[in-house]
Amino acid sequence: MLQQPYRAVGVREVQRALKFSSPSIAVHHLEKLEELGLVKKKPTGDYVLKEEVKIGILQFFTRVGRFMVPPYLFYSVLFTIMLTTYTALCFLSQVWPNLYAFMFGLIAIAAFWIETIRIWRAKPF
Repeated sequence: MLQQPYRAVGVREVQRALKFSSPSIAVHHLEKLEELGLVKKKPTGDYVLKEEVKIGILQFFTRVGRFMVPPYLFYSVLFTIMLTTYTALCFLSQVWPNLYAFMFGLIAIAAFWIETIRIWRAKPF
């Protein structure tokens, strides 16, 4: 489909091209691509690529259950929790947090959250 983007392909054609053992496997994968918004099914039963799809952006996503999330989300949450815990522990023990550690944490949090939001907005589905 990527080699001939404007040509519709059938299930059997996909099965033969990818050497699947049965057409149902091809249908399964084509339906997954349709759910992701990468292909659309025509009324004739053939599949065609969507007009403008950013397929390369998918490498910046990780599957968590049935959701696709940017890996930066994990780092964003981790650094946010770490800085919050550090600050809370410092105030509970009535000690001022180290300014350099606090600033490093804030910069890391800002960078990871900005990158997470930027990639999430660019997702094709």
